[in-house]
Amino acid sequence: MNAAVTRPRPPRAARARSPLSLLHRWVAPDVFDFWATRLHPTWTWDRPLARIVDRQAQSRDAVTLLLQPNRHWRGFRPGQHVNLGVEIDGVRMTRSYSLSDAPRADGRIAVTVKHIEGGRMSRHLCQDARIGDVVDLGQAFGEMTWPQGAEDAWLFLAGGSGITPLMSLLRAHAANGMPTALTLLYWARNRDELCFVDELRALAQRFPQFTVHFVLTREREPAEGEHSGRIGSEMLSVLVPDLEQRAVYACGPGGFVDSARTLVASNARSFSAEAFTPPPASIDAEAGGHVEVTLAASGRTLSVPRGQSLLTALEDQGLKLASGCRMGICNTCACGKVSGTTRHLHTGDAIGEPVSALRLCVNAAASDLVLDL
Repeated sequence: MNAAVTRPRPPRAARARSPLSLLHRWVAPDVFDFWATRLHPTWTWDRPLARIVDRQAQSRDAVTLLLQPNRHWRGFRPGQHVNLGVEIDGVRMTRSYSLSDAPRADGRIAVTVKHIEGGRMSRHLCQDARIGDVVDLGQAFGEMTWPQGAEDAWLFLAGGSGITPLMSLLRAHAANGMPTALTLLYWARNRDELCFVDELRALAQRFPQFTVHFVLTREREPAEGEHSGRIGSEMLSVLVPDLEQRAVYACGPGGFVDSARTLVASNARSFSAEAFTPPPASIDAEAGGHVEVTLAASGRTLSVPRGQSLLTALEDQGLKLASGCRMGICNTCACGKVSGTTRHLHTGDAIGEPVSALRLCVNAAASDLVLDL
């Protein structure tokens, strides 16, 4: 009888190597991307991309884009945001947008974009982007999502395009059978700026535990189901008499969110909010003056205004910095701070110690700084 021959097994790491990992020894990922995207527009080594597969007018000044991500995108939770990147007139631009749908079985995602006056990115997506166009797609981020096992009654407060992340949450809640009561108050200036109106009314008819109120600030004669006026204690007491039993999510412009926080936070069961406008200038801006910012990597020293967002101040000096939400959420603009004092533009808090991830969009220089840029 011949003895069995035992063949040595390759090391575990070698056995686990994929064809791509072996190819990496010979081809750089950017070179692979260059040729692969010529075979298919979303084939890349590991870079998330998405192709526009549908577009739908959502209101007078907003459009919903349906995107098909490639396999490198990791998915999302309702309420989160993504960074989209496009090239406009030869310049690469990146901005953050809220996902407006719940996760779908086909893997497609939706973003609803409002055209902002003077906004190059929003104008491009609303007017120029076409089905078949490919966009850079960042991984999802944001913490205003459904809490695990939450059983509270909910109140959503949406101002303008703040409806988009709340719509994602609402659609997910409806897909689960609307297990807890939810009331949505949705503000816009005019009726033709409201998004998802027919769907929201249909959901209110389908689910007795869901109530929607449309609130318009510039319409003289509200129609049925509409109200007039800005957010205030009297309106809230009428439309949400059980506020103390509600968990609250608020999203909208900074002033709207600040008003909601003042009116609701101390009375509601819980309160979370996201604002999508730039933060107000801190008290340092009133003092005026400039400070010096040293960029450690390049050795440059720049003079920037005290109290101005560092992202804006450095861009005004000609720097092209990575950025996304410009609201302090996505961390795209974060960099290290070696020394100096900054002031957070949302809270006014001064931070003097070194930090590894200073968010440039929501921090201003309060003294001379050294940044890892």
